[in-house]
Amino acid sequence: MPAAGEDVLDRIRAARLLPVVVLDDAGDAVPLMRALVAGGLAVAEVTFRTAAAAASIRRIAAEVPQVLIGAGTVLTVSQLSAAKAAGARFVVTPGFNPDVVTAAADEGLPILPGINNPTGVEQAMSAGLSAVKFFPAEPTGGVGFLRALTGPYPSIRFVPTGGIGPKNLRDYLALPSVLACGGSWMVEPSLVRARRFDEVQRLTAEAVKLTGSD
Repeated sequence: MPAAGEDVLDRIRAARLLPVVVLDDAGDAVPLMRALVAGGLAVAEVTFRTAAAAASIRRIAAEVPQVLIGAGTVLTVSQLSAAKAAGARFVVTPGFNPDVVTAAADEGLPILPGINNPTGVEQAMSAGLSAVKFFPAEPTGGVGFLRALTGPYPSIRFVPTGGIGPKNLRDYLALPSVLACGGSWMVEPSLVRARRFDEVQRLTAEAVKLTGSD
């Protein structure tokens, strides 16, 4: 990742956990983020899987500015532009789309593109990136595969996402190449829809303890 994104990487590294948030209603964005902060996390990505994504990011950026807010599941250049306009500080993608990666560089917006093989890592390196999303982590081969993938690329840092939860979080975080882990168990959509923000706060606090960064 270009040097312009190092402050973002530093904050993600410090958090050790990147909540992956799906919001159906932008009205839930601010109370959800406040629950995350109360639980000990001030970083999250709001995915562009719903029509409420851009409005949610905009509200978070305006009303909970202490949160490092990013946009996830960014598939197109237009989504990337919408994310930046809404106030996203970084973007995360499920795969490596050269057009989106180039647009992020042009916009000065840090990006964590998704990869799950050596070719993806080398594409990221060619684009000047130093960190990527490893996705889908568990279906691809989990900790063992990521450990093997790290060997030839010691300078790359990974944010494994997909199938990670309380039972295996520490296994991933034990790898020196892992910057942080993406996860959604503390922000399950069912909890958000039910507005059980007290439960989100409790689960977040438990997750932070597991990272050892509390």
